[in-house]
Amino acid sequence: MDYDALDASLDALCHGETDTVALMATIACELHHAHPLSDWTGFYRVTAPELLKIGPYQGGHGCLVIPFSRGVCGAVARSGETLIVPDVEAFADHIACSSTTRSEIVLPVRNGAGQLLGVLDLDSNTPDAFTETDATRLEAILARLFRDAA
Repeated sequence: MDYDALDASLDALCHGETDTVALMATIACELHHAHPLSDWTGFYRVTAPELLKIGPYQGGHGCLVIPFSRGVCGAVARSGETLIVPDVEAFADHIACSSTTRSEIVLPVRNGAGQLLGVLDLDSNTPDAFTETDATRLEAILARLFRDAA
């Protein structure tokens, strides 16, 4: 995965943008096409207290609504910490939006004021598809691009 090229592309495309949905749509598209093992790439947005709803994504259908109390996305929304799940079958509360998903990484998305805007979810049909490098580089991208998001 060429994160330097992704950084350059996203910085050019998102320069000066503060609209959350526009940023999510652009990031989901670019990241989905850049990450060789991501079969579903998208955002779940905080739309009500303790509730995530599907946002911009690339790939097959996703779950429409995820409460903070369920699944990997809900766990990340609750904790504010990135989760790498090498085997979704081993994650007790995994929500199977797609029967082919074998691993995932989910990251919190916050603006510069610390407000939780949602989570970024990458699913793969390949076991153990995501690494600590993915986590570190994606966390930096999200922090940089959503800093001024409304």
